[in-house]
Amino acid sequence: MKLQGGDPIFKRLARLNMLVCGIALLVACASFVTYDVYSFRDFQIRNLTIQAQIIGFNSTSALTFNDPQSAQSTLSAMSVSPNIVSAGINSADGRSFARYQRNGKLPAIVEVPTLAEGQSDASSFTLDGIVVTHAIELQGTRLGTVYIQSDLQRFYARLWQYLWKMLLILGASFIAAVYISNRYGKAVVQPIVGLSETAQIVSREKNYSVRVTDPGVGGEVSVLIKAFNEMLEQIQRRDDELQGARFGLEKRVEERTRQLVAANRELEAFSYSVSHDLRNPLETISGYSYILLQEYGNKLDAEGKNHLEEVNAATKRMAQLIDDLLALAHATTTAMHRERVNLSEMANAISNELRRKDPQRKVEFKIANDMMADADASLLRVAMENLLSNAWKYTSTREDARIEVGCKFDAGCNVFYVRDNGAGFDPKQIDRLFKPFQRLHSKSEFPGTGVGLATVQRIIHRHGGQIWAEASPGQGATFYFMLQPEMAARQWA
Repeated sequence: MKLQGGDPIFKRLARLNMLVCGIALLVACASFVTYDVYSFRDFQIRNLTIQAQIIGFNSTSALTFNDPQSAQSTLSAMSVSPNIVSAGINSADGRSFARYQRNGKLPAIVEVPTLAEGQSDASSFTLDGIVVTHAIELQGTRLGTVYIQSDLQRFYARLWQYLWKMLLILGASFIAAVYISNRYGKAVVQPIVGLSETAQIVSREKNYSVRVTDPGVGGEVSVLIKAFNEMLEQIQRRDDELQGARFGLEKRVEERTRQLVAANRELEAFSYSVSHDLRNPLETISGYSYILLQEYGNKLDAEGKNHLEEVNAATKRMAQLIDDLLALAHATTTAMHRERVNLSEMANAISNELRRKDPQRKVEFKIANDMMADADASLLRVAMENLLSNAWKYTSTREDARIEVGCKFDAGCNVFYVRDNGAGFDPKQIDRLFKPFQRLHSKSEFPGTGVGLATVQRIIHRHGGQIWAEASPGQGATFYFMLQPEMAARQWA
């Protein structure tokens, strides 16, 4: 089983085991060799020191009676030790008294360790050999010194033997580790490999019914396998419950959708029925009021004429309210057909209509060019008509009236806005702004039914967008709206 992005875990563990064993063996062998080196060095120094003491004791009379030949004879005994390179006896004043050199060669110049006052023995150890020095004394008087120089042939021969043995041990250990890993490693790793394979099957196929077989090795591996199988069982049970809930939810959504469609159709039919049933009496009242004013107006006093004019105005307001309610229902129930709409052309057309209806007013319009939106053209026009009509209405008290229609790119979306310098409103009442029949100004100040902004909000929400406003009393208002983000994210300029 090969894990993603690497070697099989069995090979990784085998390499790790061999690495750990190799490092442990190297440390053990290095420690043993180091200990043996220091032990051998101390042994050699002690052995040479003893020989120096024997030579010093036997050379006491030679130094006392100035007999170099006797001292030379004593040094000649060094020939039985093949590791002794040279030896010598110096007088108390440091002059050479007798010398010995292996193979009869001329005595070599040896750097003898210096003996301090009161020191009887000294030694030095280098890569070239060992040199020991011993003081020759008689009754507390130093007669001279003896030194012995030994090579390290035995030391290096012993060291090479240890190195070969260490290599043999490492090789044998490596072979044994490979054998044990191949024979028993897979049995230990196999449960983990099984877990990995099962996890990949679950991830790839989303099949939660598979289970990992416990090989019975016990310990943490068995606990892990048991916990993993229990987790799969819980996931499978929850997945089955989720599938059942999803199926039931789809059924409920489908049923609710059918009910909603039927309710919308009934609401649309009811709206048109109410509109038709209400318009006939209103038209009758308006017609008779007009006839009374035209034919019998000269028979009525001023108060009677005023009452008839109020009745006529009330019927007109009622007709306008019916139209607004129908527009609100239409914005909620009508089918949508998205297309590429030029919002700049639409705003210009609506502003021209407003000027034709009220040519006495002077209002400055500032409309940005080439504003594009993906929207239902008829619904978006209803929204723009309401927003611009409101701006037109609430700037009626200003001589320098200004209305601006623009767009800015903010947070990845096109945000359109309609801004005016009219009456504005109190920001504390903004929660009432988009609710039907909620008016922030009295009818005596500005006429209206309070349905227009509610209609605008429903149209924007049907496009998957948002609408909000900013204003302050006497400083005008700005209405911002954006359509569905993925539809409005294109740069319009």
